Amino acid sequence: MALHGKRYCDTLFNIEEQLTAYPEEKRYEKRQGLAKPVLDAFSAWLSAQKTAPKSAIGKAIYYIQEQWPWLINYLLDGRLEISNNRAERSIKPFVIDRKNFLFANTPKGAKGSAIMFSLIETAKENGLDPYRYLSYVFDAAPNMELGNPEQLEQLLPWNAPEMCKVPPNLSERSQYEKAK
Repeated sequence: MALHGKRYCDTLFNIEEQLTAYPEEKRYEKRQGLAKPVLDAFSAWLSAQKTAPKSAIGKAIYYIQEQWPWLINYLLDGRLEISNNRAERSIKPFVIDRKNFLFANTPKGAKGSAIMFSLIETAKENGLDPYRYLSYVFDAAPNMELGNPEQLEQLLPWNAPEMCKVPPNLSERSQYEKAK
């Protein structure tokens, strides 16, 4: 029974893998034709299962039925992902270092660490090399009037100069490194 349920999940993830190259509008349309019927069949299958509620499979079925309204939300927008793996990976450093934060010497030190983690993860999410981006920010910020919103805007990741961006592939990256 668990293997049957897993096949539905595998099918949905395979569909998502096929759709990664599409722009968000096309991905939305394709999901309606490909993923929605699988989700409908999965929902019907879940509802038809008669298992002991305290068994492992019974708990799993109950859990997915409770989460169903949130699971199907990814069908509503082509920008959304089927899983939260990317979000989980981006908070992993915080989870790993949580104990280290307990031993920050001061509240300001803990706040500084949190700000640095936030800047690094934001840089990664925006396709920037964190080291280059932070170097850019630390070089530019002291020469700016930080009370001026227009100048602060220049420091935001989406306004970072080309030198902060991660090259799309390794061969370009090595050429990029040589050009530096």
